[in-house]
Amino acid sequence: MNRFALSVSSGIARITESALGPYQTAVVRIGFSATWLLFLLRELPHREELYGPGSPWSWDLAEQLIASNSAFTALMWSDSGGWFELVYALAVLSSVLLLLGWRTRTISVLFMVGVLSLQNRSVFMGDGGDNVLHLMSVYLVFTRCGQVWSLDARRARLAREARARGERVTDRVGPALWGVLGFVLVAVTAGGRFDGVDLTVPVILWGICLAVALWWVVGRRAKSGEPRILLDVIGNIVHNGALFVIMAEACLIYATAGWYKIQGTRWQDGTAVYYPLHLDSFSPWPGLADLLSSSGTMVMLVTYGTVIVQVAFPFTLFNRRVKNVLLAAMMIEHAVIAVVLGLPFFSLAMIAADAVFLPTSLLHRLGGWAARARGRVLARGGRATLPGPRAPENPEPSHASSTA
Repeated sequence: MNRFALSVSSGIARITESALGPYQTAVVRIGFSATWLLFLLRELPHREELYGPGSPWSWDLAEQLIASNSAFTALMWSDSGGWFELVYALAVLSSVLLLLGWRTRTISVLFMVGVLSLQNRSVFMGDGGDNVLHLMSVYLVFTRCGQVWSLDARRARLAREARARGERVTDRVGPALWGVLGFVLVAVTAGGRFDGVDLTVPVILWGICLAVALWWVVGRRAKSGEPRILLDVIGNIVHNGALFVIMAEACLIYATAGWYKIQGTRWQDGTAVYYPLHLDSFSPWPGLADLLSSSGTMVMLVTYGTVIVQVAFPFTLFNRRVKNVLLAAMMIEHAVIAVVLGLPFFSLAMIAADAVFLPTSLLHRLGGWAARARGRVLARGGRATLPGPRAPENPEPSHASSTA
């Protein structure tokens, strides 16, 4: 009984004392922001046809659909071309800033608003990866995804060094940024823009805004450290819960996909992979598709292998070695899908979701390689090199100082 109680207390302490998986959440942040950014840039010449007021999915059709499903989209606040261009530009900008990890708490909220606004405006403009991006943009809001590999982490490190030298550090950008966003949120709410919309997004926006305001007030007014410690504990629990949801979502995607495949006759007889390779809509490289489908044995192995990997993956999470092997197989499979079937953004979204399961040791090595490569580049340019990315000694306070 004592051993069980000790295990429970240790688990509670682990969940409350720190935000787990700093490298994994950083990779997820970078992966999804890069995926969305690349999509927006690729579709820049076609943005009007996809999401604009002159889209084949017209304003009236979008209005009717949103009236029935109560989905949130800022694009339905106005049918002017200028408003559409502004929302699209903000979606691009928020993707860039989230990729760099600048003010991740604020930018993750703007990133979510951009993703939901564009996708809910034209729900049929996707290939499956948009659904994953849609969900992950919401989950990222609740994570502390800027602990490492971000401008936030760099700013927090410089602030700690300045305090160690006895200097006073004041953050004016964060409160000003949240003040502007808070004013916009009040104006939008007072203007009735949330009327008829599902309450999920408004509650998230108001909840985050009030939480940040409380954090700032406690940091400025609290006479002791206990209130700030309590807020840190709550933040850790929320982060760890969101991280668990991201992992569960990825497992659910693969499990449902695998079990549905088992029920299909083409998957049962081992020929399912053959048919998408010969669809004109998914054959950017017909010669490569013909080469891959020329061997019946290869088609059968890939078909059965896909089902086995998807069904088995959730059950391998308790065995690190097997999990890593299947994880590598799934990432390679998505990379092949990106090239052979011409679905790069679907594959990038799935690889970004898979990245939450990458081992920390591998991410440490990747970070070290990136730091050395950056150092060589800066050295050739005659500039002083900065320290490579590393996990903060106390991840939570370092991020707490940059939550805005």
